Amino acid sequence: MNAGKSKRIQRILRDDGKTVIVPMDHGVTNGPVAGLTDMEDILRKVILGGADAAVIHKGIAKRFDTGKIGLIIHLTGSTSMSRDPNWKVQVCSVEEALRLGADGVSVQANVGSAREHLMLKEMGKIAEDCERLGIPLLAMMYPRGKDVKDEHAAELVAHAARLGAEIGADIIKTNYTGSPETFRDVVRGCPVPVIIAGGPKAKTVEDILQMAYDSAQCGGAGVSIGRNVFQHKDPTAMVKALSAIVHENASVKDCLKVLGEKT
Repeated sequence: MNAGKSKRIQRILRDDGKTVIVPMDHGVTNGPVAGLTDMEDILRKVILGGADAAVIHKGIAKRFDTGKIGLIIHLTGSTSMSRDPNWKVQVCSVEEALRLGADGVSVQANVGSAREHLMLKEMGKIAEDCERLGIPLLAMMYPRGKDVKDEHAAELVAHAARLGAEIGADIIKTNYTGSPETFRDVVRGCPVPVIIAGGPKAKTVEDILQMAYDSAQCGGAGVSIGRNVFQHKDPTAMVKALSAIVHENASVKDCLKVLGEKT
């Protein structure tokens, strides 16, 4: 890893090698969803909670400050209205992200989708640019396509995670497989840090905290959780709870008490 990339990745991963990222790139896919209508307000709350980094698109990065937390600019996108919403195309260059002050960039590849080959080709070029320019690459690698029956299946998640690392990503974001035993195999099979996605809004806060705790116990490098943070009644407290689990090995029970949730 070159010196520039090494310095920038330290703004995303703490000294313990772990991170709490809040992705807020949903406006491209779904528009101004609940929790993201006022980007200045939610960014302030996430920063106050002590997130390590945020993922946003370039247009938001031009207009709002992410303060002292890491800025990851998402380079790919598609909308839910598209005939092929799984096809993520490049909408920002690595150079433009750097001009906007990015500490890292991210891409999404849906493994198993009809246009997987195009996303992987694009990701390979982006990885080359990241290496040349010294900026970390976060790859969001999801098993997703018409023939994918279970996006959380351990063997599919392990393959997707390894694929991202093989193509050149520095951090992998992927689905949690549902148990520490199976997710441990995902982590073991991936030579770069693996963090988990939050997915759709969870039924309970305890569910999302337990998932974060379990993944951390089996070698996961943290979380990248969006809706379950910015749609929580108190996003600042939710970020603090996730940070306590990821960085301090706090218990789910203690974090629920801090959040004022019933156990």
